[in-house]
Amino acid sequence: MSDMLKILIPTGFDEQSEFAYIMAKNILEKIPGEITFLHVINAPDTVTMDKEGSISTCGEIDEDYLVQMRDKARGEFDKLKAKVGQEVKSSIVAGKLTERIIAEADEGGFDLIVLGTKSASGLSQLLSSTEAQIITRKSEVPVLSLMCDRSHFELKNIALVQNFSECKNTTVDVLGLFANRFNAQVHLLQITNESDDTDEQTVSGNMETFAKNNGLINYKTHILRDSDVHNGVIHFNQMHNVDVVFAGTHGTGSLFHTSAAEKLVNEMYKPVITFRIK
Repeated sequence: MSDMLKILIPTGFDEQSEFAYIMAKNILEKIPGEITFLHVINAPDTVTMDKEGSISTCGEIDEDYLVQMRDKARGEFDKLKAKVGQEVKSSIVAGKLTERIIAEADEGGFDLIVLGTKSASGLSQLLSSTEAQIITRKSEVPVLSLMCDRSHFELKNIALVQNFSECKNTTVDVLGLFANRFNAQVHLLQITNESDDTDEQTVSGNMETFAKNNGLINYKTHILRDSDVHNGVIHFNQMHNVDVVFAGTHGTGSLFHTSAAEKLVNEMYKPVITFRIK
């Protein structure tokens, strides 16, 4: 990864995507890069759209309707660029929403997806995965999720929460870039429950290996006992007032199993950056 950060912002031309843009602009004040907005016309796999915007369909869905959606999106992008500047890039594609976002991020060589999200908890979260969860789960590109306006965002403290026996050899390029460019302190955090017999010396060694592999200089290591990862992060934030939470995921969540990273995306009001553990 170069020092040039390519950011993809999926947009429905709503308040959440505006929050995402504000966050991305704040990031690019410290890190050189570019922003591309992506609008997906949610459609079956039988619908295709080329780079010029020409649409074809097998007839399962009305082509005139898709043309209207395309033209409406073009009009929205004209208004958006008049507001934020013509230098931002934009793209309109058709397909299944989450699949297209993930594919565009991967195929376009993006370094970060920035998602404005709405919270989901309780029964509604149990019955259906949110779009942000699905993208978090499946994307090979790191995903930054946020729920509210971060116009006055400052990055002084980063918390990276993980089981470091699983990710000590994982390299998270975005983490090092953020830490160095923002001169932020990184808190390497492992949360264990009260009954866990974790060897703290081994955990600390794994954290040191992770820090070395990611070129971290300004960092601290923490082992916190709590009921679960979600509550542990909340309590750690109360103690240290972190600005961004990094969380690794194996990408193995499902309808009936939500990973700790996915829960943080849906329930944490601080920005959360998820990355794939390899």
